Amino acid sequence: MQKDNFIEEYFPLVNEEGKIIGKASRKECHNGSKKLHPVVHLHVFNSQGKLYLQKRSTHKDIQPGKWDTAVGGHIDYGETVEDALKRETREELGITEFVPVKNFTYIFESSIEREMIYSFRTIYSGPVVPDTEELETGKFWSIEEIENNIGKGIFTPNFESEFLKLQETINNIH
Repeated sequence: MQKDNFIEEYFPLVNEEGKIIGKASRKECHNGSKKLHPVVHLHVFNSQGKLYLQKRSTHKDIQPGKWDTAVGGHIDYGETVEDALKRETREELGITEFVPVKNFTYIFESSIEREMIYSFRTIYSGPVVPDTEELETGKFWSIEEIENNIGKGIFTPNFESEFLKLQETINNIH
C-alpha cells in the first residue's frame, strides 16, 4: 500500500495470541491507543558474525536518528508474516534472496504503541542497498561494538531489548 498523505495504511489488530481481531490505521496504532498490531524484524548477520543495523531516518515519527534492527516494519492488513518480512527486507535493504530463521515472538510496548514482534535472523553476505528514503544509512557492527554501546542512547530501546533476547536465543542453540 502506498505510504503517502492520501492513502491511509491499515494494520491488523491482534490479541495476545496473535489472532487477528480487527484493523486500525497507522495513525490509530501510533497515537497512544496501545492497539496491539504485528510487525516483523530481521536481524542480518554476515559470515563474520557481524550484525547489520540501520540508522533510522530523522524524519521517522518514532525513534528518529537512532540505530535499529536491520529490517523492521509493519504487517499490512491482509498480508502474511512471511510476505511482510520479504517485502520489508526488499524495500529497506534491497535483499531478495535470504533464508529467514524464526527467533521468537514477543510484545513490545512503548509510551505510544504496542506491537507483537515476529523476530527472525539470517546470514547474508551479498550486497546491501539501504533505501535512503526509509533509512539514513546502515552498516555491520561487531557484537562487541553493540555491547559496548548498549544504554548510551544511540540504539532504539526496542533494539536493545531484542538484542539481549537474541543473544540468549543464539547462545542456547550452540
